[in-house]
Amino acid sequence: MKLILNTPGLYLRKRGECFQIQEEDKKHEIAAIKVEQILITTQALLTTDAIELALENNIDIIFLKRSGRPMGRVWHSKLGSISTIRRKQLFLQESPLGLQLVKEWLTEKMDNKIRVLKKLAANRRDEERRDLIKDAIEKIEKQRKNIMSVGDDEVINNVRNSFLGYEGTAGRAYFSILGQLVPEKYAFESRSRNPAKDPFNCMLNYSYGILYSNVEKACIIAGLDPYIGIMHTDNYNKKALVYDIIEMYRGYMDEIVLRLFNTKKIQDDFFDDVEGGCYLNKQGKQALIAEYNKELEVKMNYRGRRIEFANIIQYDCHQIANRILKEDIKC
Repeated sequence: MKLILNTPGLYLRKRGECFQIQEEDKKHEIAAIKVEQILITTQALLTTDAIELALENNIDIIFLKRSGRPMGRVWHSKLGSISTIRRKQLFLQESPLGLQLVKEWLTEKMDNKIRVLKKLAANRRDEERRDLIKDAIEKIEKQRKNIMSVGDDEVINNVRNSFLGYEGTAGRAYFSILGQLVPEKYAFESRSRNPAKDPFNCMLNYSYGILYSNVEKACIIAGLDPYIGIMHTDNYNKKALVYDIIEMYRGYMDEIVLRLFNTKKIQDDFFDDVEGGCYLNKQGKQALIAEYNKELEVKMNYRGRRIEFANIIQYDCHQIANRILKEDIKC
């Protein structure tokens, strides 16, 4: 489970092998063995023995911005594997494996978009809307084919801009129709970020922030360097590989957020207005995280395995690390 601290003034300390959370006169305890992550979204007090308990149990403590994007984390100092993986990562931009990985990540991202739209189409009786969804799917499929048509003798440095163009075209088609399939009062035209211009993008941004922290953690555990990307280029303090790998899983977060809106679980007071848009508040975060935690326990067929959603990212990161380790890349 994820332990969320989003009430100002909470006090977290260690009691035996448990975390004790105190809010004014109320106290409750959670066994450390049950906690996967501690997410802190507001002002809170943590004792050093609580931090030590987290480190001993391989629990990372993540500090989140209002948008949900991690701004810092407390993590144990051990890397997840041997340094050979990280050395080989440096050469993936000029390696056939680098191109192959990026093609797989982007096509899976588009497959997930298509899957989401097909599920939405199946629940629509409006023929006009179904035709619009079909048109969006065709546009995404075209960009998927463009990516797959790039020859395996290329390297990512030569085709990066083309891939970004294909990805951007597919994304615009996807979000344009998605904005018409949420309840009318929450309709939107396109993606917007920090701050989001509408409630849907606001909740989507926060869900991607949670996903971002999970991908970073999975990279570290698998022995991958989150700063050494392939598709996304290196930049100061930019976790480029996290931006690469996260593309495969955005569709799952889209489904969670869509479900919240389409089952009328969203309330107007989940959002705080700011200049130029809105941010998710405490009530909105609780609703999203509760839905996300339920999804983590769902078992699904994935790459020939029956696996819980919570374990998918870690499984993929280990597979990526193993492929890099086995690849004949001269360092």
